[in-house]
Amino acid sequence: MSLHAVKTSPSLRNSVSAEEWQARLDLAMVYRVLAHFGFNDLTYMHVSLRVPDQPGRLLLKPRNMMFEEVTASSLEKFDFDGTPLQEGPRNVGGGLVIHAGILEARPEINAVFHTHTPANMGVSAQQHGLLMCNQHAVGFYQRMAYHSFGGFEFNMDQRAPLLASLGDKTIALLRNHGALVCGTSLKKALIDHHYLEMACRGQIAALAGGSAVHLIEDSVCEYAAQQYARLDPDKDWHACVRLAERLDPGYKD
Repeated sequence: MSLHAVKTSPSLRNSVSAEEWQARLDLAMVYRVLAHFGFNDLTYMHVSLRVPDQPGRLLLKPRNMMFEEVTASSLEKFDFDGTPLQEGPRNVGGGLVIHAGILEARPEINAVFHTHTPANMGVSAQQHGLLMCNQHAVGFYQRMAYHSFGGFEFNMDQRAPLLASLGDKTIALLRNHGALVCGTSLKKALIDHHYLEMACRGQIAALAGGSAVHLIEDSVCEYAAQQYARLDPDKDWHACVRLAERLDPGYKD
């Protein structure tokens, strides 16, 4: 059997700004936590983050890495046109079409999660989309966009239709594909992604029972959505940092 280890990246701590290094620590932590919760699809899927002191650039995991392997120094930096800011290939595929496309078109967005889990793929394939059938769903009341599947996001001509479907929203289900969660901060996007995943799992479980599903009334959804909007993401963010430390503090390398 032949084993191929991912090359260890030398630390960039003293080679980048303090702002960028903190962003790298935060993003690497998020990748590790997502891996812990089972949001894996081999080496596919990405979470991207705008470089705070270089707003025309983004950070992504290397295309050949799984989430659980990502470290602060292994994250790659690209211009929005795909030009790498380190040795290595250009940014292509979903990293360019989806992540760079959204961050370039929506300057208020700083973080983009694109995942395909069994739960969000399942709900994305259901004709009615996300139902207001559990308390985790109500945070997305009237916030959801939907985008029809047009093939794998490998080609630039797929960017404009995606941006048009997303419109001015930050949350979308990609039909027959997965989920897209954007945020003004990585903290907020992480919490939204978690709640959306839980809402999708709850919906799949409810529909699997075979009986009619009770939906939450619109007036209650509207009230609960306002409550959700006031949630402070710091509490759960700090808990995730502690979790990443327990799992493997090597993510900070």
